[in-house]
Amino acid sequence: MKRFAATILSVTMIFSLAACSSNQEPESTAPPISVQTEPSSEVAPEAESGSSEAVSSEENNASGNILIAYFSVPETDGVDTVAGASRVVVDGEVLGNNQYIAQLIQQQSGGDLFRIETEQEYPGSHDPLLDFAYNEKADNARPALSSQIENLDKYDVIFLGYPNWNSDLPMPLYSFLEEYDFSGKTIIPFTTHGGSGFSRTIRTIAEMQPGATVIEDGLSISRNSVPDAQRDVEEWVAGLSL
Repeated sequence: MKRFAATILSVTMIFSLAACSSNQEPESTAPPISVQTEPSSEVAPEAESGSSEAVSSEENNASGNILIAYFSVPETDGVDTVAGASRVVVDGEVLGNNQYIAQLIQQQSGGDLFRIETEQEYPGSHDPLLDFAYNEKADNARPALSSQIENLDKYDVIFLGYPNWNSDLPMPLYSFLEEYDFSGKTIIPFTTHGGSGFSRTIRTIAEMQPGATVIEDGLSISRNSVPDAQRDVEEWVAGLSL
């Protein structure tokens, strides 16, 4: 009788442990993120670190035909850590909004990363950078680029990322789109912004690249939503059926 009771008790404990285990949620694998908010200006320069070289992800990009090109300006001086330019910190590394989104796209698509850089240096302080960007647009400037795409012919799909500056493309994007011919390729825009979305930038890209297929259903992310954008990016890229 005692042996029978012990057996019943053991079985009861096993089922209890199994029930507790099944109620536990898996831990999130997303990296820790901290965010600093941007000022209200639509011109939202980004804090960024990283190389100008195209970074390949051959493990995921089996076809090798996807390029993720993005533009961002490091804002490193005179930034109020509470109300300064938006920045995302991942594992202690400071990333710009578009750099972070570009990396999420790379993780999902396996494309090669390429940072669009200019020969001139932009101001590292927030307000001077706002003025600089405004004056560039007023002058219809075409900043000289210091980074070039190697083997452009290997890419069929170009993700193109940029901040919305003054409800327009940053002027280095005009230089970029005038320097390269993307005829026969597919351009997929993505942008981070302070409230204006894409404005008319997708139409501008299509006008500057008439031989390319420009996807109108690009990814537009408010700067306040960047830290929570991982799932949105994953679902968006998956929906593109690349």
